[in-house]
Amino acid sequence: MLKSSGKKIAVLSAEVMRMQKIMIIRKKGQKEELIKLHPKNKYVIKVVADISRGILAAGGEMHVDEEKILLEDGSMQKYLWGANYYPKENNIEYISIINIRPEANNCSQEISDPLVKESVRKIIIELLGP
Repeated sequence: MLKSSGKKIAVLSAEVMRMQKIMIIRKKGQKEELIKLHPKNKYVIKVVADISRGILAAGGEMHVDEEKILLEDGSMQKYLWGANYYPKENNIEYISIINIRPEANNCSQEISDPLVKESVRKIIIELLGP
């Protein structure tokens, strides 16, 4: 017989709830849908960009959840970078814990490679921009 504690079930339920809110954005025009589903996202949208595939995961509470969704969708981790998009200001903050990658010479939460940063910017603006 399988035994489980209430704590494990609660943690799993919370993770499933977080993951259900995440959208994979492959084309322009889904920003309004994202904001309708998640009204708090009109101020800041956490995103993970796949710079190889030109897509985003957005709507999650944590970048790591969005990263997981993209990995399950076929993305490769080395192409995934996290950022925060502020739609009202059309501003991007290139900071996320998933960006810490010593093997890619990125030793902080901020994306340090200007080419990677520009790729992330282009994808965000193309898919979520004004």
